[in-house]
Amino acid sequence: MRFAFCLLLVALLSAGCSEELSVEQQVIATIRNMEYAAEEGLHLEFMGYVADSFGAQHGSMDRREFHRFMIFQINQNRRLRAQLFPIFVKETGAGAASAQFRVLVTGGGGLLPENGQLFDVETQWRRDGGDWQLEQADWQAVNLPVL
Repeated sequence: MRFAFCLLLVALLSAGCSEELSVEQQVIATIRNMEYAAEEGLHLEFMGYVADSFGAQHGSMDRREFHRFMIFQINQNRRLRAQLFPIFVKETGAGAASAQFRVLVTGGGGLLPENGQLFDVETQWRRDGGDWQLEQADWQAVNLPVL
């Protein structure tokens, strides 16, 4: 449902104005589509946004390993959810951008999450034709103080 809403929103924004969406708007829309695909367990759709040359965790994970990681997360958590905090996008060159954000990932088997973790995420994006592809992603768990 959220994916369809994002597509509708992009279509309306595109039709409503003569200008193309900004790089920031395009990258954020792609991230939101990936969020929807992950939450719905659509790992192939999710991976459609990931470049063949993808690398993660400072080069220690390639695209195939990342795909296995996503399948594992989806299978472990019948109800996987992500809450993205402000996404900051910066155009880094022609057809290139970076995005930084925090994400709270929760999961479990029922309606209420059984576990969760907050992550700092840094990503690099490349424009491939009319689409943005995730080239690089690094994430680190945020250690919160125990109350």
